[in-house]
Amino acid sequence: MALHELAARRAGPAPAGQRSPAAWRELLLLVLLYVGYSAARMIGDADLGTATAHAEALLDVERFLHIDVESWANRTLHDVPLLAVLASYWYAALHYLVTPAVLFYAYRSAPHVYRRARNTLVAGSALGLVGFTLLPMAPPRMLPGYVDTLSATSGSGWWGSDASAPKGLGAMTNELAAMPSLHVGWALWSTWVILLLTRSPRLRRLAVTYSVVTTVVVVATANHYLLDAVAGLAVMAVGHRVATRWADRGERRAALSPRPAGRRNPAPEELYAGSPTPLGRAA
Repeated sequence: MALHELAARRAGPAPAGQRSPAAWRELLLLVLLYVGYSAARMIGDADLGTATAHAEALLDVERFLHIDVESWANRTLHDVPLLAVLASYWYAALHYLVTPAVLFYAYRSAPHVYRRARNTLVAGSALGLVGFTLLPMAPPRMLPGYVDTLSATSGSGWWGSDASAPKGLGAMTNELAAMPSLHVGWALWSTWVILLLTRSPRLRRLAVTYSVVTTVVVVATANHYLLDAVAGLAVMAVGHRVATRWADRGERRAALSPRPAGRRNPAPEELYAGSPTPLGRAA
């Protein structure tokens, strides 16, 4: 059985009128999302002094909570050079490969799940970009005592010394965008979507492992603080809430609109018939 057929069976049949959105429109939306993401990262506050002060204040909070694991994780990673290279590839590549792959998987498998998943991704990412702009923060690699993993391993890949930007394109990224971690936010979103769409134990374990490893990688490579990862979860959770309210409002409008004779609007609970309980809804 094909992967998308397995997911469609898991998610249940789409309600009447729930067809896949036009592929060209969804592709255009993805391109616009990526352009907006890149542009917002470039226009962030470039005041290194302010961003460093924010980073030091965040570390003070982590020390108070006894969760300041960044220095230990960074040293441990660099004790094993091969792991440092693998972590660099993970950080530089999977963020941009797994997320669109999961979105396409949902698009092909379950249109009634895809819409809310897509809107959650867009809303959560937008909130993350607001965070970059309002709270510029220097990543650990820009502070004394940390090894910049991607810079140290740049001879083994396409990235340079400016975050995960390809060599020669460092000026096109905002290096003071540590809070929140959208690497973690997008990974958690991907895990959530996979858990919604399949019962396959192997796929579900793989999805959870992806989020866990991504969180470890962003901290150990000194690109994010642990609380950045928590913030990545938070913006996606709020994004999901926004997407849910948006969808519920649309369903209410549809329920009040005239329908041709013999047809009815699906009840809200039918939109998730046969699928696991979505994030944020009670079981």
